[in-house]
Amino acid sequence: MSATACVDAVAAILDLPFDELLFRAQTVHREHHDPTVMQLSTLLSIKTGGCPEDCRYCPQSSRYQTGVEDEPLVPLETVVAAARQAQANGASRFCMGAAWRGPQPQDLPRVLDMIAAVHNLGLETCCSLGLLQDGQAQQLRAAGLDYYNHNLDTAAERYGEIVATHDYQDRLDTLARVRRAGLRVCCGGIVGMGENRRVRAGLIAQLASLDPQPDSVPINYLVQVPGTPLSGTEPLDWLEFVRTIAAARITMPKSMVRLSAGRQRMPDEVQALCFLAGANSIFYGEKLLTTGNADVEHDKALLARLGLRTA
Repeated sequence: MSATACVDAVAAILDLPFDELLFRAQTVHREHHDPTVMQLSTLLSIKTGGCPEDCRYCPQSSRYQTGVEDEPLVPLETVVAAARQAQANGASRFCMGAAWRGPQPQDLPRVLDMIAAVHNLGLETCCSLGLLQDGQAQQLRAAGLDYYNHNLDTAAERYGEIVATHDYQDRLDTLARVRRAGLRVCCGGIVGMGENRRVRAGLIAQLASLDPQPDSVPINYLVQVPGTPLSGTEPLDWLEFVRTIAAARITMPKSMVRLSAGRQRMPDEVQALCFLAGANSIFYGEKLLTTGNADVEHDKALLARLGLRTA
């Protein structure tokens, strides 16, 4: 199937009547997952601010005035304490993100120590460290890393409008290095950046065409931060976001589809629709890198109201 045909197929899914779309997504979801189970992940920023890249959505870019300071790598004991707290709160995966183009030789050994320490706690480990060079993915795996997160952000044809300091192929090359190292892939995107439905179809089609398909697919709703170029973008309709979740579930039936950034302002009813549409993982904790996230106790109450168990 050609790339255009793949996008056309996903666009047709997104265009389905809403009830039909959710029915199809829930049917696929039940064939591959327990619909009553929610996987919890917690994300910690281990290196905040000062990133040289120009991602137009990101408050951590050094190019924008957002009030986010350039901070050094956090100490190992901070990471271990945060991981223990996440584990106590019910998270099964602990993710570490760093604001840089990619890990430098002088920083990587400290990150490897963090991965090993979290792995030894019995948590699944995930890192989002930017673009990887040859050999780095193997080092990460040897330290105990389970997943590597590297999002595609948007469809290829619009990528240059969102990021100019590296191109789409750079992201695909990093994903290829991750797969060759035997790491599991966590790869998704951001919606609500002013794109149309066709672009969202292109993003989902590209994710679904990865071989193998991503183990985890985080779908982020743009968090608009003053000072970033995308601040002031017309917000995406919530039902359109639910449609995107459903399309991800239908096209990537075995993947964990995760509600990621944007949940802090997402109504409970919208989250419930997302779960019905096939989302079965959430980022859990009160902060995602530098932006807010839903309150832990609120999440516990919501899952209880919906009768969902945690994995």
